[in-house]
Amino acid sequence: MKRMLCALALAALSATALLPGQAMAQVGVNIIIGTPPPPPRYERMPPPRVGYLWAPGYWNWDGRRHVWAGGHWERARNGYRYDRPQWQHGRNGWELHRGGWQHGGGRGGRHDQRRDHQRGNDHRYR
Repeated sequence: MKRMLCALALAALSATALLPGQAMAQVGVNIIIGTPPPPPRYERMPPPRVGYLWAPGYWNWDGRRHVWAGGHWERARNGYRYDRPQWQHGRNGWELHRGGWQHGGGRGGRHDQRRDHQRGNDHRYR
């Protein structure tokens, strides 16, 4: 089952490589595995940067194990909001929602910090 899900995820990721950049920003691929991510890492959030927003780090899945993807700056996009990648436990196991830019974020782009607060997450930690 895990191999089949990984194969499907790889096929979907390969297909997105052929899409133009604008379309790729709206493509989402989720991964489902049986292994929970490790505890969050502390990541110091750098000072604000005009025209950018901080995308916090998270535990990614490389097909065999969790690997840390460090936080980075994202250029703000008018009319979009940034949803951070996030693991959730569901019926079929642990699912990584890749997040990314979603249409409808207003001016200058933003990160939905209210969602982090509601889930008890401090985005210095991932």
